[in-house]
Amino acid sequence: MAWEVVIGLECHIQVRSASKMFCDCPAEFGAPPNANVCPVCLGLPGALPRANRAGLDAALRLGLALGSEIRERSVFARKHYFYPDMPKNYQITQYDLPICEGGALPVVDAGGARRSFGLTRIHIEEDTGKSFHPERVGDRRISRVDFNRAGVPLLELVTQPVLESPEDCGAFLTGLRRLVRWLGISDGDMEKGQLRCDANVSLRPAGSSQLGTKTEIKNLNSIKGVEKGLAAEIARQSRALEAGEPIVQATLLYDADHDKLAIMRTKEHAHDYRYFPDPDLPEVEVDRAWRVDARAALPELPWEREARLVAAGLPAYDAAVLCETRALSDYFEALAAGVNPKLASNWVMTEMLRALKVRGETVEAWATRIPAARFGDLLGRVAAGELTGPNAKEVFEAMAETGEDPAAIVAARGFKVVAAADDLLPVIRAVLDENAGPVAQVLAGKTSTFGFLVGQVMKKTGGQAAPQVVQSLLRAELDARAKTAG
Repeated sequence: MAWEVVIGLECHIQVRSASKMFCDCPAEFGAPPNANVCPVCLGLPGALPRANRAGLDAALRLGLALGSEIRERSVFARKHYFYPDMPKNYQITQYDLPICEGGALPVVDAGGARRSFGLTRIHIEEDTGKSFHPERVGDRRISRVDFNRAGVPLLELVTQPVLESPEDCGAFLTGLRRLVRWLGISDGDMEKGQLRCDANVSLRPAGSSQLGTKTEIKNLNSIKGVEKGLAAEIARQSRALEAGEPIVQATLLYDADHDKLAIMRTKEHAHDYRYFPDPDLPEVEVDRAWRVDARAALPELPWEREARLVAAGLPAYDAAVLCETRALSDYFEALAAGVNPKLASNWVMTEMLRALKVRGETVEAWATRIPAARFGDLLGRVAAGELTGPNAKEVFEAMAETGEDPAAIVAARGFKVVAAADDLLPVIRAVLDENAGPVAQVLAGKTSTFGFLVGQVMKKTGGQAAPQVVQSLLRAELDARAKTAG
């Protein structure tokens, strides 16, 4: 039987915030274990929480960017479950009255088509601590719990069950990571736990509208891990259904290193968590002024900027690469304001991104060392024909290393374009005299050898000859020699 895959994602986004969601403890990553804790985030008797405005603002920003409905009154709830990384044995979250409902994230799906994946909700909650187990200490095997992460603000984004493949999920998470970074909500680093994902998956007969029994894969911490874990579970469910075995609703763990799934527990339902409104926290009231201010603070969204760049004539591929991050896109736009946008795009995507990768440098650090106007000076010289391609790349490398102005580098190295026929013809004739074999091949119709001769001229002039002039003069000289030979 043919089966249809139905997937919904629960994405946990750690908010970039100086303090935790309900106390003043630092929310930093990498502090010594259990250094950033207090009576509130440890749930000690008598400690009272207070909501962090930064977490609320982040939820509004994300919801507005995704077209969600912002609820005027939302409620914090207690979700009860017992696990060592929950110091209070309940989690402060939102249940039936979340701050954001609906909306959609537009992405390019696995097939290269642009789609919008619908959302159910976005709500605010606190993160759990982190368990480390098992570890070997001396002759004892123990588990350790670090509560530094407990209480860090999270946004949970829940999709509708509309994703159809592991690759769609990878595309969705890639788009979500770009968006939260673009908005400044989160660094979205999955290796640091700043973006995590639980995936709900079920299979149903192709063409059926009824959902099958779902399973949930917990705490997937890389995009590739999400894709691999889902592929493994889809294969497992397919085998079971083909054998006539029932699918049991359960929570699974996925071991990416060994590509193995294990049942963690049979799946709880909402009533198992005994949700009820948190008596220590008031309702969140989002008035009109707050919504207006939040909307006014939204930047141009990445897919909007992509569309604008394409409408202005930039290829869709270029626009997608340049809008990967807001910092890169802003730098490109500042650069393209003074030079041809396609020329700017070519240099940013090839030379600049390569230099950043080699140097391990961020776009922000690059922009501080080499402002767009300085890079634009170099590209202006290229466009005006004042620098040949090889010389321009040499100037770029020096600029990337030192941050020096292109004008100073050009002057120090004595770069100039040789374009006069009187200067180039002696070099061209010398090259032709020295390469009788290739010349004969070109005259016999082997046009690919022409490029070799051009390269020899460029080499003799130290890369400073104007390529278009070289090609024109070289063709004329070859035509003259062909007539003489004839």
